[in-house]
Amino acid sequence: MFKTLFKRQTQDRHVQALYALAVDQARQPDFYTRLGVADRIDARFELYTLHVLLLFVRLKQDGERGADLSQKLFDAYVSALDNVLRELGVGDVSVGKKMRKLGEALYGRMSAYEKALRAGDHEGLQASIARNVFESEDAAAGAALARYTIDSHAQLARQSSAAVEKAPDWAKIAA
Repeated sequence: MFKTLFKRQTQDRHVQALYALAVDQARQPDFYTRLGVADRIDARFELYTLHVLLLFVRLKQDGERGADLSQKLFDAYVSALDNVLRELGVGDVSVGKKMRKLGEALYGRMSAYEKALRAGDHEGLQASIARNVFESEDAAAGAALARYTIDSHAQLARQSSAAVEKAPDWAKIAA
């Protein structure tokens, strides 16, 4: 009984640490200063989603353990979104509705980005990023962040699972 309890707590800490690495990267000032991402809650949501997705896609490549870890990472992100809503003062009755809306947005973003990354559809990724992150129909608005995303995806793919879990090698943020 105690072995299971302590093992679960260790796994939870591991997943939370991995989630924190994605959040730390998404908070890098260069996204806002060099790439022009607006410093608003919705734009931060977009960057968090993008970074969680990059880890999610990489981890899924590692068989059953990776699929399990990627699902736990996704669950940690959803739980964090729920906590943020509550901290912002959203009432218990409204949290469910807001979480459903956020969940739909999250699923839509992750599906579009993952599909484009897997297919090598750089134009599609750029257009999705422009629309979602920069609220622009001009695909060129998402060019630099799309390049960063593609480069990060490639760098993470070259890393071992253990290295990704401890210190993901993100691409350089460049305009």
